[in-house]
Amino acid sequence: MDHRHQCGPARVPELSEPCHPVGAAEAEEIAERLYGARGSAMRFETEKDDTFLLNCAARGKFVLKIAHPSERMEELDFQVALMRHLEQRAPDLPIPRALRDVDGADLPVVTTSAGEQRAVRLITFLPGTPLDRTSCTAPQRERIGEILAKLRHSMADFSHPADGRAVAWDVTHLLDLTDLLRFIPGSGKRAWTVRALERFAEVKPGLDLCRRQVLHNDFNTSNLVVDHASPQFLTGVIDFGDAVRTAIAVDVSTALMNQMPRTFDHGNRRDLFDEPRDVLRGYLRHAELTEEELRLIPFLSMGRLAVRALLTCWRAEIFPENSRYILRNTEAGWAHLEWFHSISTAQISELLTR
Repeated sequence: MDHRHQCGPARVPELSEPCHPVGAAEAEEIAERLYGARGSAMRFETEKDDTFLLNCAARGKFVLKIAHPSERMEELDFQVALMRHLEQRAPDLPIPRALRDVDGADLPVVTTSAGEQRAVRLITFLPGTPLDRTSCTAPQRERIGEILAKLRHSMADFSHPADGRAVAWDVTHLLDLTDLLRFIPGSGKRAWTVRALERFAEVKPGLDLCRRQVLHNDFNTSNLVVDHASPQFLTGVIDFGDAVRTAIAVDVSTALMNQMPRTFDHGNRRDLFDEPRDVLRGYLRHAELTEEELRLIPFLSMGRLAVRALLTCWRAEIFPENSRYILRNTEAGWAHLEWFHSISTAQISELLTR
C-alpha cells in the first residue's frame, strides 16, 4: 500500500516527536529578519508548531507560524498554495492571506537557537473571537454551513502534488489508529470507542466510494473566528493545517461533530444532532449531498469523535506538559460516544435522512 495513505502513529512524527520550543524573543527576531515586521510576539497554544500573534503596532497584527521540524516542505507548500488559490478564486471568503518574506520566498527556513531547521510562514491576522469561547444561535450556525459549502466549491478544482498526504485527523484513516486503544482510560470509554470503530468499519466500503476533493477538514470551533456585531457573524476560517483530499462527507461530518453540545444529559436530551442540523441546513442552501452521503455523515461524525479520543489520549501521555490543551475537547466527547453507543446502527443511519 502507498505509504501516503497510511496514517498510524508511526506515520505522523509531527504529532509524536518533541521539538525545542521557540521563545517569543526569538520569534520577534525571526519576524523582523525575514519579513521586516518589527513587533511583540505572544504565543498561541497549538498542537504541534510554534505559533505567535505578532503585534506590529501601526502596521497591524500578523500570525507567525514556525513549523515543527518534522513537517514536510511539500505539505507546507500545499497549504500555502491552497490559501493562494482561495484568495484568487473567492476573495470574499474570510480566510487569512499568506505573505512572502523580503526575498519573495513562501517558506523560508531558519536554523533556530536549538539548532533545528524549521520552515516559517507569516499570515494575516483575522480579528474576532474564536467560536469555542462564545456561543451561537441557529441562524449563525446556518451561516457556518453556508461558508463551509462555499469553501467546498472554491476548492473543487484545486490540486497539488501533496494533496493526497495522510492526515491523522482525517477520519478516513480511523482504522489505522486501533493500536492507540490502549491509551483510552477506563473500560466504559474504551467500549464506546471500540463500538465506534466497529460501526465505522461497517460503513468504510461506502465511504471509499464517496466523492472526494481537497477540503478544509477541520471546521472545529477554535478554527472559526466570529463577531456577534457583524452581519456576517463568521469573520474568519483559520488553520489549513489539516486540509487534504478527502471525502466531501468527511468534511461535513467534522463540521457537524464540532457543533455538538459541550454538555449532554442523556436523560433530558434525545438527539445529539439538534445544533449540527442547523449547520447542515445552511450548507445545503449552497451545496448538495447525496442520500448516501447523508446516511454516512452521522457515522463519520461518530468516527471523528473516536479519532479525537484516540489521538488526544495518546498524545497527552507523550506530552503531559501540554495535556490540558490536547485534552481540552476530549471530555465532552465521551458523553457523545456513549450516546452513539446507546442507539442502533439503523437509528444512526437515519439521523439526517428522515
